[in-house]
Parts: sequence; structure tokens; C-alpha cells
Amino acid sequence: MVPNVAVNGKHILLYAHRISPGKVDTLGIYGKVNVHSVGYSFSSDFRSTQASTLELTEISKENVLKSDMPHFPSNRGDISKIVPRTVYTKSKGSTAHHTLTCAKILPTSCLSKTLPFTARLNSSMGPGRTVFIKGEVNKAAKGFNVNLVSGKSKDIALHLNPRLNIKAFVRNSFLHEAWGEEERNITCFPFSPGMYFEMIIYCDAREFKVAVNGVHSLEYKHRFKELSDIDTLEIDGDIHLLEVRSW
Repeated sequence: MVPNVAVNGKHILLYAHRISPGKVDTLGIYGKVNVHSVGYSFSSDFRSTQASTLELTEISKENVLKSDMPHFPSNRGDISKIVPRTVYTKSKGSTAHHTLTCAKILPTSCLSKTLPFTARLNSSMGPGRTVFIKGEVNKAAKGFNVNLVSGKSKDIALHLNPRLNIKAFVRNSFLHEAWGEEERNITCFPFSPGMYFEMIIYCDAREFKVAVNGVHSLEYKHRFKELSDIDTLEIDGDIHLLEVRSW
């Protein structure tokens, strides 16, 4: 087994082991970079022996039909708690100790999703919270939707709707049973048919910030003010959904 390195979904290099992988137990990150999050995953060979965690709980279609989602039951199986890890960073001779929440991620083969996809965020939205979505746009795609929803009121706090047929990245909110005014301004439309993408939705006190493949795309000021009520993620449309995380 040879380590593979990829950046933004693109393979970069291979690096042959120089010591036994079983001896590796520490992650170090150095240089002029802000560490936003750290995640790690195991291949299917370790699936039976390693606990998996996912900071959201998928809602099965069967359970949605049976109730109005009061308990958000999971078809994920065993969900464990996020494990804190200590990461060491160095700057000009000094060593800083940072405790980060590192999520063990299920193997990608386990995370491939059928659409529509609905999941409850195990921790409600609020400043500092992040949603991460990995997928591939269908070759004949017209568009897809990502919604952050209040399970309590059914309001859609954030509606992201990339429309590939017209190259528009539409943002909106559905509040009090009515759509608001669309926002479409964007410097560069970040999607194309057949492309792999990683989307990050970051929430701060004033707005949502969205990045695609590591590049900032847009901001969307909060129209729905009760951020702690935002607890549900919905994804649908012309994509192949590979992975979803929240932290």
C-alpha cells in the first residue's frame, strides 16, 4: 500500500513508505496556514474494527413517511461521538498545542447517496459551523439544490441552486411559506457538467459563506435569524452525491 496525495479531488503524487504505517500516530501541520478542520478516514479493510462518526444523521425515506420527523431516526447504523485530538504546530522555534475536533469519516464507498438526500445536523447551525459536500455533476446536468432548513418551522434558511443550463448560482430563502428575492451576482460560475466538486458552507454571525473547490464563491446574509433552529440539510438534483459532513 502506497500513500496517495490529492488536492481538491485531483491526484498529485505517490510516496512510498519509509517506516511502518503502524508506527504513525501524530499529525503535524506547519507554515503560514490557518487550520480550519482535520478529518481522517479508514479504507474498507478497517471498517469492521474502527468506529465511524458523521456529524449528521441521514433521514430514511421510510421514516419520513411514517412521521413528521420528530426524532429524525437514522439508517446510518452505529454513530459514535467525535474524538478530540491534539495537533502540534510550530512557529519560529515555539510549539503551539491545539485541540481540534477530528472527524473519522466513513469510506467514500459507504457514503455514495441516492437523491433526494435529507439529513439532520446533529449540532444545529450557528456561528462557526460548517457543512461539507462532495459530489460529481452529471454530464447532462441542468442544476441541483442544497437547502439548510429549520425542521421546526420548515423554513428554508439557505437555498443554493446552481443552474448549469444558464450558468446562474441562485440563492434564496423560503420564509413564512413564500420565496424571497433571488440573489445571482457572482464573479465566476464554479460548476460545469461532469466535474468533481467540494462545496463548503460556512456560517458566521452575519452571513453564510460558500466556497467551491477551495475558492470562495459568495456570501449570503442571514434572512432567517434563528440560526439554532437550522437543523436539516436537503440535497437534490443532477449530481452524484459522494460525501456529506458537518462540524
